[in-house]
This record gives sequence, C-alpha cells and structure tokens, in this order.
Amino acid sequence: MGTSVIGTDLAILGDKITIISQNKLQIDGDIRGDVTGKQVVIGEEGSVIGTVCAEQIEVRGGVRGAIKAASVTLHPTSVVEGDIYHQTLSISEGAQFDGRVRRAKDPSEITPNLDVSSYPVSASQASIG
Repeated sequence: MGTSVIGTDLAILGDKITIISQNKLQIDGDIRGDVTGKQVVIGEEGSVIGTVCAEQIEVRGGVRGAIKAASVTLHPTSVVEGDIYHQTLSISEGAQFDGRVRRAKDPSEITPNLDVSSYPVSASQASIG
C-alpha cells in the first residue's frame, strides 16, 4: 500500500472538488474541498475545509467539516469543527473539538466511495480530451 502526500507547500482550492485516494493519503498542506480515501492522515500543518471520509482517519491538524470513518483518532494537536460519524472514536487530551458525535448505525453512512467513475462529470471536464 503506497502513500500519497499533499505537502506543506501545496494548497488545493476549488468549488465542489473531491480528492480520492485508493490507499493512504497524508495531508500536510491545505485543502478546500472533500477528501475521500482508504486511510487519511491530516498532519499537524495540514488542514481540510470540507468533508473527510475514509475507513480510517487520523487528525493532527485542522478540519472544518464532517468526518466520516469506521475509525477516527483526534490527536492532541487536532482542531476539529464539525460532526463526527464513526464506529470507533479516540479523542486525546488536548484535542480541540466543536461539534456532534454520532455512532453510525448503518456502515454505508461511513463507507468511503473510492469508485472515481461513480462521481458526476461536469460539463467543463467532459470537454477535456
């Protein structure tokens, strides 16, 4: 299993964008959009404004938006503003969290959609190529 990295020098900004990783995604930069992956780690310098959905999510940086995963871990340096949907949740002492927590009754609520072809294609994307 490989790891994709969004470095500290990278910011990804857009309207209605979704970043999808089939493996592990390490976010050390800034993302304004949704993130979906198998495993997502938001580093101490990383931030996401949008929904983060994965099988496993670790937050060391910031998230403003919903977090949906079977396993969610908020480390002491994390700052989260948004709701967390989970099966298991670990919040370390020092973590900042403002939102609601809900254990998912249906696994489909927190299962990431990693099938790129199932996402809608906009008119501008359809004309490429």
